[in-house]
Amino acid sequence: MTNQFPPSVVLCDVSPRDGLQNECKPIATADKIALVQGLIDAGMPRVEVTSFVSPKAIPQMADAQEVMLGLQRKPGVELVVLVPNQKGAERALACRPDELNLVMSVTESHSRANLRMSPQESFEKLKEVVTATRDQVKLNVSLSCSFGCPFEGDVATDQVLHWVKAFADLGVTGVSLCDTTGMAFPSQVRELVGRVQDQSPATRITLHFHNSRGLGLTNVFEGLRAGVQHYDACTGGIGGCPYAPGASGNACMEDIVHALHCEGIQTGVDLNKLLQVSKGLGELLEHPLSGQVVYAGPRSRTYALDQAKAQ
Repeated sequence: MTNQFPPSVVLCDVSPRDGLQNECKPIATADKIALVQGLIDAGMPRVEVTSFVSPKAIPQMADAQEVMLGLQRKPGVELVVLVPNQKGAERALACRPDELNLVMSVTESHSRANLRMSPQESFEKLKEVVTATRDQVKLNVSLSCSFGCPFEGDVATDQVLHWVKAFADLGVTGVSLCDTTGMAFPSQVRELVGRVQDQSPATRITLHFHNSRGLGLTNVFEGLRAGVQHYDACTGGIGGCPYAPGASGNACMEDIVHALHCEGIQTGVDLNKLLQVSKGLGELLEHPLSGQVVYAGPRSRTYALDQAKAQ
């Protein structure tokens, strides 16, 4: 029996933004630039570099402009930045990103905890951003809590579809369905993706999974079966939402790349180089990362018999 997976996927490493924003230790600007540069050199086709949010809200992202302007760009690699409002978008555009990633929560309680406004109020502000920038840069919207809310529990599929359509009607061509606290499970992924595809077939779907309950990689493969080709993940499995209790790290990028390569799915990423980035990131953050392949090595790795005895 042959699988029905796409022959290739487009990965976006969000560890410089989604990953680092949850780290307590301040990370130097030079180290952030080195992380992004390492991901670019490893062949990552897209990197979410930073977030143009208020430094008071997320101090780790206070040097967003310096990081963007300090990068050596590579043709074909898209640099994405997250913006929450018009002010953030104006700051971001000065740094020439390839894409603005707008963000809002689909539930009332998480929206108020994260953005201090209702989903409708958030949408109205993002509508201003879309109107002002859609002729200047590519736009994507990330819908937090698409698979469940840490405060409200299950989220109705129709609730997510409402916001997908609202942004599609504004001309936004990409949507990220975000599993903010790792509540997604395979059959749910299948249903939501299918409904979005039926309703908005022209919309590019990106799946953004967290691994809080160990289903990140499983959900990626469910997305593949549904034909989704765009995925977010974090090197080392770092990350989490500062405003979502229990939101441990994102799905691990190097584990995903390894699994995709095992299935013959092309990513354009050099796994060995990515593993070196992950090792360096662990040293930088000074705590264990949650990835598995960085410790065990790819399945192609073999050992001399005397090594096995020694272990």
